[in-house]
Amino acid sequence: MPRKISQIRPDIADPALIAEAARLIRAGKLVVFPTETVYGLGANALDPAAVASIFEAKGRPATSPLIVHVDSVEMARSVVAEWPDAAARLAERFWPGPLTLVLPKQDKIPARVTAGLATVGVRVPRHPIALALIRAAQVPIAAPSANPFMGLSPTEACHVRTSLGSRVALVLDGGPSSVGLESTVVALKEGEAVLLRPGMISRADLEAVIGPVRVAAAEPEGEAHPAPGMHARHYSPKTPLLLRPPGAPAPPGRGVFLCWSEPGSGIRAIQMPADPRAYAAALYSTLHALDAENLDWIAVECPPHQPEWAAILDRLRRAAATS
Repeated sequence: MPRKISQIRPDIADPALIAEAARLIRAGKLVVFPTETVYGLGANALDPAAVASIFEAKGRPATSPLIVHVDSVEMARSVVAEWPDAAARLAERFWPGPLTLVLPKQDKIPARVTAGLATVGVRVPRHPIALALIRAAQVPIAAPSANPFMGLSPTEACHVRTSLGSRVALVLDGGPSSVGLESTVVALKEGEAVLLRPGMISRADLEAVIGPVRVAAAEPEGEAHPAPGMHARHYSPKTPLLLRPPGAPAPPGRGVFLCWSEPGSGIRAIQMPADPRAYAAALYSTLHALDAENLDWIAVECPPHQPEWAAILDRLRRAAATS
């Protein structure tokens, strides 16, 4: 179990608790904190030893870079080497919020943060506790999702309690994450925008601000990825997850369908929201709850192949991948 779990109201960020968390960050310790996307496993992004402890705690490969969380455009510009007009326009429209911009990095960002690449992902989170923590720590905070590598991301503090053990100094419990899926990640380089990871800020949302956005090709396994979340298998519950078309028969054994359409008789099913934003907010918490039941399978009715569902479909495909 983490050494300390402290509940904190998002609307009233306890100054003493935020100060304690900030002190731990500056001392090189790991602090779990809520964001609007998922809970993050945070450490001082400028401290190579602290960053290394994130990789050790998660069992994360060195080829998977971390996102650096900042409290403002000014702090973002202090860790990147370039700030093109597209970055300024996207930040003005979507920050604070679930958008990560990948830009050339400054030398102060350790190579371990960026998987040895010359670029770094930065974002300003929308959650008031995350912002209060960054401001109190007065350093950018590197933070992947607070779970073992390739596992389900946590959207509530209870999802973190048993997974990371005593390697975490403090968990700030700020309630459920409102977005529920990891941020959209877009790289900006040499006048081109490339969507590296879909999120609930869609490709169309980005293009409405900056024009054409190219979708990245799949990255080879074993090489450094320009963004987190690009491994073929990721976001997976311990229970095998199966993507199924509507009306598909149940596999053998004990399981549950997550669906919109009517399941067959005798099949246990959970009706999921038809709205993509509500679906995203509910998905990981639903999978965490089912994972605790020691089922043989979790079957998910494939969502629509529509732009607003792209991030959800991406997560489900990776969660269902076998390798």
